[in-house]
Amino acid sequence: MEFTARQISDLLHGKVEGNEDVKVGSLSKIEEGTPGSLSFLANPKYSSFIYSTKASVVIVNADFVPEQAVSATLVRVENAYQAFVKLLELYNQIQRDKKGIEQPSFIATNAQMGENCYVGAFAYIGQNAKIGNNVKIYPQAFVGDNVSIGDNTTLFAGAKVYSDCVIGKECTLHTGTVIGADGFGFTPNSENQYNKVAQIGNVVIEDYVEIGANTAIDRATLGSTIIRKGVKLDNLIQIAHNVEIGENTVIAAQTGVAGSTKIGKDCMIGGQVGIVGHITIADKVKIAAQSGIGSSITTEGEIVQGSPAFNIGDYKRTYVVFRKLPALEKRIKELEQMIAELKQIPS
Repeated sequence: MEFTARQISDLLHGKVEGNEDVKVGSLSKIEEGTPGSLSFLANPKYSSFIYSTKASVVIVNADFVPEQAVSATLVRVENAYQAFVKLLELYNQIQRDKKGIEQPSFIATNAQMGENCYVGAFAYIGQNAKIGNNVKIYPQAFVGDNVSIGDNTTLFAGAKVYSDCVIGKECTLHTGTVIGADGFGFTPNSENQYNKVAQIGNVVIEDYVEIGANTAIDRATLGSTIIRKGVKLDNLIQIAHNVEIGENTVIAAQTGVAGSTKIGKDCMIGGQVGIVGHITIADKVKIAAQSGIGSSITTEGEIVQGSPAFNIGDYKRTYVVFRKLPALEKRIKELEQMIAELKQIPS
């Protein structure tokens, strides 16, 4: 699909400088622009590329002043980066605008399907499932019995949602996501073997949540594992049974959260963080990558680092000393030698 510079300018409430009829059909980075592509310039570090780019149209800030001739048509807007982000989202919507039921696929006869849905080939929708309007379920996705999915939610290829789970509106589950697998519940018996504890709860995912590829969120033993509104989870994350994650918290890849832990809202958790079970993390806490959280964090807005993690200011001061340990050890040995020599001097 192609758009003219004028159409793009009208969409972004901008101003065209150059050929308003030039057409673009793809997006590109400014340093990799090709004829027929649209790019943007927001970071001054990349200003030099606007004079050599082959992109046909470039979105720039309204106050951009070129130092030499620019061959591309410019679209001047108030904020070039935000304008390009808006175009990316529109482009994404166009690319993913699928509707209809592909075959072969299975939809239970008593499943409720909303309007304008897409169900890809080899997808499965179970008994009593409730699927909202404009939901997209890509090929080989699985929706179990009694699952509820809100309007405008997307399950990409291979995503799996076990029975009885609830997913809100405007959510995105990327490929390989597993929602509602059994929590890791076992109890040792008299023969030192482990008996499985039935996991009969579910997972509740509220609105506007995005879950990255190959992330697993386990169902509760009883009750619900809850992912609150606006949470963003990266790829390869493990959320255990009965965990609750507060609104608008973001978690980076390879983090694991053990069972029954409660994480507050507006938290930021780095990659490869390990969080033990049955603790509470306050609102707006920031946890640096590769930290280990072994106890509750009760101070709102605290920033922690390390394993075990503690206040980031104390951690940085401690790390300065840690890096000097070899030199300190050498100095101590020198002092010990001096003391030993002094002791040998006759009084």
